[in-house]
Order: sequence, then structure tokens, then C-alpha cells
Amino acid sequence: MKINKSYITIIISSIALVLVLIIHFNWIVQSAKVKEELFNEKANMVLSLTTQALCSDKQTCTSMGTCCLMHSSSECKLKLSELEIHKIDSLLTHFMNLYNFHIPYSFEVIKPNSEAALIKNYQPSNNVFKKRLEEMANNNGLELKLIFPDKKQFILAEMGILFISSVILILIVLFMFWRTIASLIKEKKIAENTTDFLNNITHEFKTPLTNIALAGRMMVKDSNINSENKIKHYTAVILEENEKLRIQVEQVLSISALERGENNSVKSNIDFHQTIILAAKSINIQIENKNGSLNLNLNASQYHVFGNASQLSNALSNLIDNAVKYSNEKPDITISTSSSEHHLVVTISDKGIGIEKQYLENIFGKYFRVPTGNLHDVKGFGLGLTYVKNIIEIHQGTIHVISEIGKGTSFKITLPLFHGQS
Repeated sequence: MKINKSYITIIISSIALVLVLIIHFNWIVQSAKVKEELFNEKANMVLSLTTQALCSDKQTCTSMGTCCLMHSSSECKLKLSELEIHKIDSLLTHFMNLYNFHIPYSFEVIKPNSEAALIKNYQPSNNVFKKRLEEMANNNGLELKLIFPDKKQFILAEMGILFISSVILILIVLFMFWRTIASLIKEKKIAENTTDFLNNITHEFKTPLTNIALAGRMMVKDSNINSENKIKHYTAVILEENEKLRIQVEQVLSISALERGENNSVKSNIDFHQTIILAAKSINIQIENKNGSLNLNLNASQYHVFGNASQLSNALSNLIDNAVKYSNEKPDITISTSSSEHHLVVTISDKGIGIEKQYLENIFGKYFRVPTGNLHDVKGFGLGLTYVKNIIEIHQGTIHVISEIGKGTSFKITLPLFHGQS
């Protein structure tokens, strides 16, 4: 199976971008670890210098240490006097300022309940740091416990602009990359649809042009050209094929004009039931030739809308024509209407081949044609439903489609009622 080069490029680019993002994310994580190690180092230095200063103060060492409250299963907490609290707090503040280390903290003087707990508690645990008061260790084994409740927030703040800008840039790169990929896929589909359109339009134009040229050559070569019947026959062929060309060109030009916002059509109060009857009548010959049926259930109590009769009639004709084209054998088409206080609802249903769910969201796209398997005799440019949707929307209406393979398709049109109706 041949793999499209565009998809290979997309896959390789995606893998490369993911690897870059992984490396960048790992770099951010490593930077956070470095910041945390620096934080721990500063905290331990502050704690070490504070304990040394406390141990050198004999008066504080003597007064500290007998009254103890239970703090946990492995340690107890000392009750300190205001003087002792002030002394320790002053030392901590001094050494933190010395290391340019500004973060909220709390502290405790504790006594581990066992030697194992004492050894274990030498290591910092997340935001808690402990240090033995060496001068008093032989007598009572006290240690100073320094707690930083906002440690994580402090590290993130230290990373600051670096961290935030990295996250924002990663998100922007991801967004722009996937937008680029989506645009590439969309442009690729448009290019494919445009190619199909050009192939279709070449074929559709080629047939009538060939017939016109053939009729012209026959008129030149035929020795019995003076026969009135033959002249009429060849002329009729030329006029008929010319009309086909005119309709095809007009359809393409109408779509282009609508896309440019050029809609200078005259609108008026329209009897939509009458519009449906006329559209059905114009296509009924095709249905009868296939031994099919077209049923009208015009049950709307209010059916006047404000719009352009020609455009709305063309939109209806397109939908009915599609229903005929995509019916396997005998077309069985139903057009029904209903109304609410403010809207007219028109439903065109058939029992044809149906449309697969994967194509439903694309059927109103320009140049899009639903793949029809072995049904090669269906002609068109893929502009009909685009034209219908544009016409309905410029009349402030909506159109929806419901379809099931093998059971048929229903198009539901909703149009605002004419407010001036009596």
C-alpha cells in the first residue's frame, strides 16, 4: 500500500515535536530539582548556623528542656518561654537574611522518643528540616525543627518567568503545530475536491460541446439539409445542449456570487406551497419515466415566507433532483410541510441509497460528492447542496439532513414565516 508523503511528513514532524517537548519538559523538571536542592542547602545552612549559635549560649542551653508536650509517636514538643522563642526566631531571621532566603517559616524544639527516631530525623522530609542541638545532646537529645509550609510555592516563584514562559511557549507551539496540521489536511482535501470538480466539469462540458459540434457537422455534411425536419432536429439538439451548458455555467457563477456576498435578488411574499407544487411539477416527468412517485403532504397552516421565489424554487429542485438521482430503482419521494408560530418546516424525504454517517458533515461542502460505489451514472459538480445551503441561509433559515444507508435520506428546511401574513 502506497503511503502518502504528506502523512509521512506529518508523522515525522509530530514525533520530532513530541521529543522536543519531552526534552523541554525534562529540562524544566531538572531546573525545579536544582532549585529544590538549592533551597534545601540554604535551609540546612540556616538551621546549622542557628543551632551553633544556640549551643554557644549557655544560659539558653541551661533553661531549655524539661517540660515536654506529646507531639507524635516518635517525638515530643518542648514548651518554650517567650525569651527562648524570641532568641531562636531572631537567629533564624538573621541567617535567612544573610543567605537572601525570604520565606514564611515556623520552628519547634523537640525531643525524639528513641535513638532510631533521632537518627532518622536528621534527613529533611519535604518541607521539614531538623538539626540536633549538639551541646545539649548528651543531656537531653534536643533538636531544632524548621518548617516551611510554602516550600513548593517558593520554588515555583523562584523559577518565576522561566517556568511560566516555558509552559506558555509549549502550549503555543502545540496549538500552532496542530492548527498547521489541520490547515494542511483541510487544504489537501480542498485540492482533492477541486481536482474532482475540474474533472467533473470537463466531462460535463465535453458532452454537450461534442453534441453541438456533431450536430453542426451533420448540418454541413448532410446533402439533404434542405429538409425542414432535419434542420429542426439539428437545431433542437444544438439549443438543448446549449441550454445544458447555460444551466451548468449559471450554477457555478451563482455559487461564486453567493460566496462573495453578492445577493441583489428581489424578495417578496411567497406562497411556499405553490413554490413546492411548481418545483415538483417540473421534475415529475423524470420520476414518471422511472415509474416512481412524488407525494405532497402540504399540511402547514401557515406557508407564506419572505424571499426570492426563483432561488427557493431552485433550491427545492436541487433537493428533489438529488432524491431522484440517488434512488436505486423507482424513486419514492415525499415532500411534507408543517408550521409553528414563527417558522415553516419543509421536509424532502426519499427511500434511496442513503448516505454514510462519516459523510454527513461534509455533504454541504463545496465540490464534495458522496462516493456512490458502482453508481457511475450520477452526474454533477458537487455544488448543488452548497448552493441549497447558501440559499437557505440568506433567507435566515436552516437545513439539516438525516440519513441511513439503504433506507433513504431526509432534508429538513426551516424558514421564518412572512410576518405580514394576515
